[in-house]
Amino acid sequence: MSMYPQSGFQKPFQLEYGRANLAMSKFFNMVYAWMAVGLAVTAVVAYACSQSQVALQIIYGGGRGFMMVCALGMFAIAWGVQVSALRINANVATALFMVYAALMGAMLSAIFLIYSMQTITSAFLITGGTFAAMSIYGFVTKRDLTAIGSFLVMCVMGLFIASIVNIFVASNGLSWLITYAVLVVFIGITAYETQKLKNMAIQFTDHPDIAKRIAIIGSLMLYISFINIFLSILRIMGDRK
Repeated sequence: MSMYPQSGFQKPFQLEYGRANLAMSKFFNMVYAWMAVGLAVTAVVAYACSQSQVALQIIYGGGRGFMMVCALGMFAIAWGVQVSALRINANVATALFMVYAALMGAMLSAIFLIYSMQTITSAFLITGGTFAAMSIYGFVTKRDLTAIGSFLVMCVMGLFIASIVNIFVASNGLSWLITYAVLVVFIGITAYETQKLKNMAIQFTDHPDIAKRIAIIGSLMLYISFINIFLSILRIMGDRK
């Protein structure tokens, strides 16, 4: 027989703990569901564009300037959505995510012309495993990844500028350096973003409307990490048609 009364303490604690776990589970189910939708949109648009000469001419026939404008537009969407996370409407955030995913698909359509389907599938599976491992690590680790994450975000800015410069310089060596750097940076960012989302989910457990907005925005951030890891692995595998 316990010497401490349990009826007034244990049960309420268990109920609160169970409710928090349920809210966390629903939050991350929403995050990964929207991320999957975004990846599906990208894949469908990319394949459809790769099968259309008109679409390919529009996307790649405009020269490097057109691609750079698209890249800057996508960067603006991602940055604007993240900055306005607590103010943006959930429907607007969802629409912007889908626009972003569709633009990404259009820009990636050439991979179906450059790489075999087997290589694309292998890269996707490797990316999925790597992403899952780092996302799980970010969720379960007790280490605070804030400092590392902030450094990696600054690295992303540097890599983005280097990529823009390399459009005009066209250096093969710099291109490979960027490829490996992007792979390492976004593997780390996956863990950081997952931990940040977990902390925000805990913070807004009692605010489902805000949690929904954050889940959609979080799915966009993780989607971006997934795409960058995938493209880096795809290029490193390098089995072109």
